[in-house]
Amino acid sequence: MRNLLFCLLLILAGLSSQAQQVITGKVKSTDNDSSLAGVSVSVKGTSNGAVTDGTGNFSIQVPTLPVTLIITHTGFTAQEITVRSKGSTVISLDREYNNLIPVIIGPTRTKGTLINAPTSAERIGWTQIKNMAGSDYYTLAGVKKGIDITTSSMTFKTISTRGFNGSGSSRVNQIVEGMDNQAPGLNFFVGNFCGLTELDVDNIELLPGASSALYGPGGMNGTVLINSKSPFAYQGLSVLLKEGVTNIDKSQRPDVSSFHDFSLRWAKAFNDKFAVKIGMQYISATDWLANDSSNYSRAGTIGKVIPGTRKTDPNYDGVNVYGDETSVDIYPFLAALTGDPNQPHINVSRTGYDEKDVVDPKTKNIKLSGAVHYKLSENLEAQLVGYWATGNTVYTGNNRYALKDIKLGQYKLELKHRDWFLRSYTTQENAGQAYTATVASQIFNEAWKSSYDPSNPAGSWYPQYTGAYLQAKMQGADDVTAHNIARSYADNGRPVAGSEQFNQIFDQVRKTPIPNGGLFLEKSQLWMTEGQYNFSNKIKFAEIIVGGNWKKYVLNSEGTLFIDTLKPIAINEYGAYAQITKRFFDNKLSLSASGRYDKNEDFKGHFTPRVTALISVAKNQNIRLSYQTAYRFPTTQQKYIRLNVGDYMLLGGLPWVMNFMHANENPVFEIGPDGKVSTTPYVYKEFKPENMQSFEIGYKGLIGEKLLVDMYAYAGHYEDFLGRNVLYQPGTNQVYSTVVNSSTKVKTHGFGLGFDYQLPNNFSAFLNAYSDEITDVPSGFQSFFNTPKYRLNIGFANSGLGKSKHFGFNAILHWQDAFMWDGELANGPVNAFTSVDAQVSYKITNIKSVIKLGGSNIFNHYYKNAFANPEVGGLYYISFGYNL
Repeated sequence: MRNLLFCLLLILAGLSSQAQQVITGKVKSTDNDSSLAGVSVSVKGTSNGAVTDGTGNFSIQVPTLPVTLIITHTGFTAQEITVRSKGSTVISLDREYNNLIPVIIGPTRTKGTLINAPTSAERIGWTQIKNMAGSDYYTLAGVKKGIDITTSSMTFKTISTRGFNGSGSSRVNQIVEGMDNQAPGLNFFVGNFCGLTELDVDNIELLPGASSALYGPGGMNGTVLINSKSPFAYQGLSVLLKEGVTNIDKSQRPDVSSFHDFSLRWAKAFNDKFAVKIGMQYISATDWLANDSSNYSRAGTIGKVIPGTRKTDPNYDGVNVYGDETSVDIYPFLAALTGDPNQPHINVSRTGYDEKDVVDPKTKNIKLSGAVHYKLSENLEAQLVGYWATGNTVYTGNNRYALKDIKLGQYKLELKHRDWFLRSYTTQENAGQAYTATVASQIFNEAWKSSYDPSNPAGSWYPQYTGAYLQAKMQGADDVTAHNIARSYADNGRPVAGSEQFNQIFDQVRKTPIPNGGLFLEKSQLWMTEGQYNFSNKIKFAEIIVGGNWKKYVLNSEGTLFIDTLKPIAINEYGAYAQITKRFFDNKLSLSASGRYDKNEDFKGHFTPRVTALISVAKNQNIRLSYQTAYRFPTTQQKYIRLNVGDYMLLGGLPWVMNFMHANENPVFEIGPDGKVSTTPYVYKEFKPENMQSFEIGYKGLIGEKLLVDMYAYAGHYEDFLGRNVLYQPGTNQVYSTVVNSSTKVKTHGFGLGFDYQLPNNFSAFLNAYSDEITDVPSGFQSFFNTPKYRLNIGFANSGLGKSKHFGFNAILHWQDAFMWDGELANGPVNAFTSVDAQVSYKITNIKSVIKLGGSNIFNHYYKNAFANPEVGGLYYISFGYNL
């Protein structure tokens, strides 16, 4: 029996060795016979593949021979060769320039090339990320036409498209490895904080314009797809070290600040079926400072910058000063002390603290990721993926939010076939010790001295202020001097920022949940299952794909953010889509029609169609036309938020808000943009999702195989446009802001023009310019359309200088026009600015490594890309990347 078993094992081993054969080879360049590292070698018709090592060598296990290999590498002509034996194969690639038209999937959810995309599309590949001048790949996205970046802090940047910029950017989908990257409760994208490390990004696809028909309701204005590297194709240990400095002029902090960024990625394919990868990144830095001390007059989300300082205006409210939102008319105190009712009405604010006093400047970000890949068959792969992050950062919404010890996780199980995929994933958020700087500072002021305590009026701030003011006036002081004397007297005992007393009181306040403190108890969840089937291999007359999804939100803030005081709020959402693409006249014309139906349980369902046409006027010369519609359900906050943000109450838009305000018994009135209160009581109108229609025409052409020209123009209009109003309730003296729909159509239009030029000897250059505008916004309606009218990007680079091609450089200039920011925290001017990012590098080819010296905003011209956000200065770094 043992001999029989032994023979059977030998037979199985022999069959196994026949079933899995190893083919090897080496890839070289024909122009100088040098070895090429990082070349993708794949087996045609399967998902098997490898990447050449630092000496150009590769090996792949294949079940049988012969096989056809597909060899691709950026900057070289792709090849297909047939391998008939196990001997080593030498492959020579010719250099080419049409790497300007890489493979892209996003515009149609099927594989195609960038030049054949039927809608506007941009792509950033790993090579561009590896050679970028800036400090992170989000910044790199901001130099693509149609794209804007909003910087809330060093580790919190938001990608937006076509005008509606902001820290949340709810009109843009952001999808990382197939997962919706928007936090379910906090409503901002977590990709910059929790997602792919720089070493694990394979490519980024940017789709400006309506994309709801294929990617769901969030894609009103665009979709961002961030895709990771396969552990089968990119193996080994990669390490990236960046050390840098900021605040070199010491204008924001007393000392030059340090910047540390360490990341690693390790991947291994144990055979042609099983592979794993792990990654981590640690960032530590002193953050940019939001330090706008301009005086601000506000009524809810409506407001403007006004003259005055803390010394000249007793009711001063600094944009980035917190705690001074508490404002009281001291008339009752004046009348009580003088016994004379004929006293002036004087609004006086409490003394606030600067952002540097109440927000920890140390930003920290720890990212951990892991994935297990197993090929169940030649065309079917199972993936188990997880991303987790924690740390400190700052986010700008209706407040400046200090996200302290926040924890975010995304976890996915996916089956990915050549023709279909099925994935389930979840997003888990835990706000940790996150707090609002405004509310925490206001309650801090009440903690060290009450504004008014009826049981101890003599020990209260406003009675003390009023008494000192009257005394100073009686002694002959002018009004400004009297107010300053009064403030100094009432502020007696005020804790000094950074002192032991200050830290003790403030820590207690920020750790106390809203409404008694500034802490969020936010542990919301998102659950999602979706799938898609591509019938291209089953149906030949046209390309057909179908897909669908189920999504569930579970909002759990224990009443600190939402109306979920009694129990969490569960919301279900469903969607399904289909697309058919047909080519005519020997591929000269490609027509595509797609449509999607979505249903959220809070609203009626809606269908969003899309029609595109791609006309080939010559080889690599295409004209594209599209009619696109989009549909957006209000975010979870726009429906259910109930948050005191200092001087007003922020509410959602569903009917419950009228009951919450007791508007039937105590009417509320709208406040107009001029600050005047309407004389007619506010009447609630049905709260609806937002929808839009967009028309676009574009041209993309490759001229002389060296110059890529891309241009577009679009026009769109929105119905039931979502924005905010401001309400005042005289009976309670309370100000509210609710989410409402515009009663008129809001229109947008814009254009973009870009040139990418591949020059000889590894030089390259690009230039793009773009514009977005909005019209027909009703008076008093906040559209949050925040974008300059004009933006310009210029770049010049070389990926291999000199005979050895070891040296390289990259320089990018970004300019944008001035504009007025329309935000929830504050409205105000954003000045025009120019910034330059640049780097020089040296390649160590035998270990596939790069040393880089670079910087972002290298001339240190401080700028803001959003009002009330931090000023961004120069960041200078030196980095070493191993096995890139």
